[in-house]
Amino acid sequence: MLPCHRQFSPRFLVTLAVLLAVLHGILALSGSLDKSMTADEIAYLTAGQAYNTRGDYRLQPENGNLPQRWAALPETVMGAPLPPTNSIDWQHADVWTYGHTFFYGENAPISRRWLIAGRGMITLFSVATALLVFIWSRALCGWRGAFVSLLLFALSPSFLAHGALATSDVMMTFFLLACVGAWWRHLHNPGWVGAALSATLFGLACVTKVSAVLLVPMFGLIALGWGLGSTHPARATLWRLARSTALHGAAAWAIIWLFYGFRFSAFAPGLAAGAGFYRGDWNWILDDLGWKRPVLVALRDWHVLPEAFLYGFTFVLQFAKARSALLNGAYSTTGWVGFFPYAFLVKTTLPCLLLLLAGLISGARAAGRHPREQLRAWLARLQPWIPLAALFFVYALTSLASHLNIGHRHILPLYPVLFIAAGRLGTWLDARRPLHTLVISGLLVWHIGASWSIRPHYLAYFNAFAGGPENGYRHLVDSSLDWGQDLPGLQAWLDTHEKGERVYLSYFGSGEPAYYGIRAQHLPCLIGLKTPQPWVQLYPGVYCISATMLEHVYSPIRGSWTPALEEEYQQLRTLEPAFNVYFSDPAQRAEMDRAAPPEKWQHAVTRHALLRFARLCYYLRAREPDTNIGYSILIYRLSAAELAAATTGSLADWQNLIAHPIQPGRP
Repeated sequence: MLPCHRQFSPRFLVTLAVLLAVLHGILALSGSLDKSMTADEIAYLTAGQAYNTRGDYRLQPENGNLPQRWAALPETVMGAPLPPTNSIDWQHADVWTYGHTFFYGENAPISRRWLIAGRGMITLFSVATALLVFIWSRALCGWRGAFVSLLLFALSPSFLAHGALATSDVMMTFFLLACVGAWWRHLHNPGWVGAALSATLFGLACVTKVSAVLLVPMFGLIALGWGLGSTHPARATLWRLARSTALHGAAAWAIIWLFYGFRFSAFAPGLAAGAGFYRGDWNWILDDLGWKRPVLVALRDWHVLPEAFLYGFTFVLQFAKARSALLNGAYSTTGWVGFFPYAFLVKTTLPCLLLLLAGLISGARAAGRHPREQLRAWLARLQPWIPLAALFFVYALTSLASHLNIGHRHILPLYPVLFIAAGRLGTWLDARRPLHTLVISGLLVWHIGASWSIRPHYLAYFNAFAGGPENGYRHLVDSSLDWGQDLPGLQAWLDTHEKGERVYLSYFGSGEPAYYGIRAQHLPCLIGLKTPQPWVQLYPGVYCISATMLEHVYSPIRGSWTPALEEEYQQLRTLEPAFNVYFSDPAQRAEMDRAAPPEKWQHAVTRHALLRFARLCYYLRAREPDTNIGYSILIYRLSAAELAAATTGSLADWQNLIAHPIQPGRP
């Protein structure tokens, strides 16, 4: 690892770093080419096109104006036509159904290129983040350390996964890292150029994601560290901070208004008739927000900020209070303090964890070697690390307290800080320290190998602590593993391995299985499958179940299977013959509707399907899958006897089957 870097010119080393960053982008984007639309991408790309072409900001205002506009820019350039505005989905701002029509309706033959192009736009930010990590590490740890940091980032499975998805996570990671660096540099080097750059980056962060609000305490801690080390009079220091704070606030305010067309209303002129927000009006979203409610109402009523920006911010506050999540088979709506530490532990490559541990030990030993009289000098050497430390601790503490435990991606901004810190190990890469050089180089090669071994299923990476990616679904789901990305892989597998059997699918995501050539009976699904099948009979065959659906994270039926649920299910089972008639014979259906309203029939069928699927999944969680698709869609071949015991057998038969599941390859 460049043990003799003095042989190379800085220009060569910078060129090499750029090439490695570009390689990261190529690996990320090429790895996503055979992946289907992930759950959130359809909303980003549809909303962004509405922002760019119609100036309507009601669709998904909670996920940042800038990333949605940016990812949809290729669609805008290519003239992608949005569906008409007279549909109920547009009027209700139902971005999921409206987006499904946009991508899988008349535009279906060409919509794939919009997805790939949108992903490519985000990949540019992932490449930029890689270079930013390199620049930071070069300044703090030298050339060798910079390449250690860059390699850790460039081959990180998490950034290779999210670096090529049309979402906001990587873009926010870039802006958080760039903002703390620009603010620190601006404080140390007065001048309008640095001030303007810092203020502009802060403003762009504010229209990227709601988590930009965390930059305020980060900036405060950085300013405190700078002020304590400043030799200027206290009054002059405070006056400069006040001016800079005002500049940043004004820049953020102006940039926010710019991205919303300098218009308060979220509704596009001429398109507002009959239109509303997705979840209704302001009243429900302001409910139970405590002291935040009057503040938000005042900001709205006084038109301090655009309506869509405030609505999106309020939406995040409301939905961050509680959200279903899974951790090692346990369910919660308010999360766990240990969720993100555990996600970090199992979603980071083992060599990376070892390198971080070695760096921590090295730093602690270096600190212990300094006698007290050198403490001031040692603290001075720590000064450049203040912005990174502020970013890390503010973001980490906020994550620990978060109730929103839906994905490892939410702690991506912590990784660049850790990768930069690991750059300290660059000093060990020295010909005079052959053992250290061998160990560090070996760990970096291991890191590269771990990344390559999971390609292209980067999102599903789990290390040996979790039993590898094949066991990931037992620990974490949703965007930590299963975000709806593996429909093309499922279609390819079915083409090769399906032997005229019936195929059933329970899918988590916003992709359309039929678009990828998958013909399957629909089990309960979430987000996707906009053409529901109201009544599905179960027969032996191939059961394809997304990990998130298998674990029932978002189902109303999760946790323990109670006697009350069993009793309700058995009662509904007695209606199965009636369901068959109701959905197969239109004449008898009309007669049956006179006996009971259609709403009651639909409710009974839906409830029966949920209970039957839950009962089946309780069993399948005890059974090993026959195979998996990208580790996110689990495949089970179920015989008539096994299916009957799981879904129609007595409670005793079902419990016995769970205690002694039929494993693949065994009768």
